[in-house]
Amino acid sequence: MIGSWTDWELTEMGIVQAENIARNIRKEFPDIRFAIYSSPLKRTRQTAEILGREIHSMPKLRDELKERSLGKAIGRSVQWLRENIENEEKTIYDKCFSDAESRFDAWNRLFPFFNEIMSSDNENIIIVSHGDTLSIFNVMWLGLDPEMLNDIDLSGVSGGVSFLYRKSSGKKIIKRLSDTSYMLPL
Repeated sequence: MIGSWTDWELTEMGIVQAENIARNIRKEFPDIRFAIYSSPLKRTRQTAEILGREIHSMPKLRDELKERSLGKAIGRSVQWLRENIENEEKTIYDKCFSDAESRFDAWNRLFPFFNEIMSSDNENIIIVSHGDTLSIFNVMWLGLDPEMLNDIDLSGVSGGVSFLYRKSSGKKIIKRLSDTSYMLPL
């Protein structure tokens, strides 16, 4: 199935993996308070709620963190997408369907949220989102122009945990990117 805005719940395996991620984060950072922001789509919201229960933080749902809308393809199979795609996406400005978002549209949707959390007083933030949205976020984090997304992807994978740090000097570091070991039991 096409992820995008298709709104399905976590599977039993997804719930177990989310519980493992939550326990592993709590074990690694037992004394750190986190602010949690999540896409409101069911699969991410459920992941954020499991994490929030474990680390005692209520997730804040943000539409900006939704995956990129693929318009007519939402709720359809990948095969349907391949057979019915209207436009090939060669740049961040292209849309696979007339009613879809381009990656640049998703950039513009995400950018105000990015600026908000970058200027917030929260030192430790967890974002529960989707692969393409996280790729866009990671490019923002590095301070790159949106057009860099024509040449690179720094995607998140399902269940992957990334650690982004900003030193007091302002230097930004990606210490881990989509580390799936957090899905394993303790």
